[in-house]
Amino acid sequence: MLPRRSLLKLLLPAVVLLSALGCAQNSAPENKPKSTRYEDLTALFAEWRAFERPPFIAGVPDYSAAAMAKQQRELALYQRRLANLDPNGWPVAQQVDYQLVKAEMNGLDFDHRVRRPWSCNPAFYKFVFPEQSDTPAREGPVIHGAIDLWTYPLPLSQNHAAELAARIGAIPKLLQQAQTNLVENARDLWITGIPVMKQQSEELNEFARNASGSHAELASTIQASREATEAFCVWLEKEAPKKNGPSGVGIENYDWYLKHVHLVPYTWQDLVTIMHRELARAHAALRLEEHRNRKLPALAPIATVEEFDRRMNAAVTEYMAFLNEQEIVSVRDYMDQALRERLGKFSPAQNGRRAFFHEVNYRDAVVMRTHGYHWFDLARMQREPHASPIRRVPSLYNIFDSRAEGLATGMEEMMMHAGLFDKRPLARELIWIMLAQRAARALGDLNMHANRATIDEASKFASDWTPRGWLPVDSDLVRFEQHLYLEQPTYGTSYVIGKIQIEQLLMERSAQLGEAFTLKRFMDELNAVGVIPVSLMRWEMTGNAAPGL
Repeated sequence: MLPRRSLLKLLLPAVVLLSALGCAQNSAPENKPKSTRYEDLTALFAEWRAFERPPFIAGVPDYSAAAMAKQQRELALYQRRLANLDPNGWPVAQQVDYQLVKAEMNGLDFDHRVRRPWSCNPAFYKFVFPEQSDTPAREGPVIHGAIDLWTYPLPLSQNHAAELAARIGAIPKLLQQAQTNLVENARDLWITGIPVMKQQSEELNEFARNASGSHAELASTIQASREATEAFCVWLEKEAPKKNGPSGVGIENYDWYLKHVHLVPYTWQDLVTIMHRELARAHAALRLEEHRNRKLPALAPIATVEEFDRRMNAAVTEYMAFLNEQEIVSVRDYMDQALRERLGKFSPAQNGRRAFFHEVNYRDAVVMRTHGYHWFDLARMQREPHASPIRRVPSLYNIFDSRAEGLATGMEEMMMHAGLFDKRPLARELIWIMLAQRAARALGDLNMHANRATIDEASKFASDWTPRGWLPVDSDLVRFEQHLYLEQPTYGTSYVIGKIQIEQLLMERSAQLGEAFTLKRFMDELNAVGVIPVSLMRWEMTGNAAPGL
């Protein structure tokens, strides 16, 4: 037998060779030339969207611990594939698409590392939605496979009834799975999730009255799903006393989410400062408007069904004429219809009060039509789909919020400054009231996620700083909004910060164009880019990329 030292001398070259081969094999993907083909990005995007959807078992999405651990492991492969694309030589529009895909992957990464709605948020398991959202996709984390009841026209066809029976029939098994998945200790998310799930039971009951009719199988399925939902609520209430942990993501995680998912170039602390400034500006401006209007009679709210229908339709006519005659934006035929279809129905006051936005809408019907830019966006996405397959569909994780909510909110003040309310000065007061409410509720978002305020405290702050007592702390709206912002970090700030980013973009683009600038050109360029983060809009419209993109 050879001495040990001699044996090592013989084996060492082989070990070195094997080690080198192993290193070469492991590093091969890194050394492989990166693809510069945009087509490889669109192909990866299609695969990514299929991967992001969890596996379904008998119609039930699988959010079990094992399924989520597997998805998290495999996510890294998609991120490496994206990193192996080199977009630097592409046109800016295609580089923007690359950043959108990257942001979506970061969103799923954040969900696995931080948010984990499937294991801490009972409301994540809400499965039916009777009304359309006014944003490209529903706000907040929404479970895959969720049913948009509003997409099924009444009376139901036999095919639709059968389809709904199968889909609604998944609810009992889904809620059984939820009881195993929900293992975390986030008290506020748990407590506020209970009324959301109770609402599902009520919505199923309402849908059964309106739609099941002679469809016996559907009626039976809805009843079973209602009972399962109610049993789930009983279980949630039983477990609630055990929940005492925080629900916010924390400031460091909030900053990461702003930068890497929603592509907002501000930090948590920046947003706190900005929201306090906007809250003060709104209140001060309101007091000045009230002083100017002090000799005018107060606006009387709509009192009858007939008055509601007349004033709402007249408001659409007035607003569309203003957009066209004042050359604010290129007006399309579908825009008028998009607003008229969303006028709603008259709702009498309850105990002398209405929901916050009804308090505004019933005093001046034109004001809320400006926020209705949401419906223009949705109609445009359907009628004039974007050339890019990546922008043709809504971005995941509400990445669209700074543009969708920011522009809808921004149009309120922008149209006021453009002269829409010159003949009705009291309507200007309503604009400042709404801005104050948006800034106050945004501070609730920020403080809840910093774990410096509970949802009760955030709701009280929003109520206290909304003028005229129009957002009572015991109202459904204030609680609904703060719950949404707790579920979806940064959403509560998107209305105001998106508005501010668009104002900055307007300034920058007008400086670029000089005398060639017109508001109509700016708005048309903005619409052409699509409903994407404002930081990416800025890059495409001006050529100036934000740091880090």
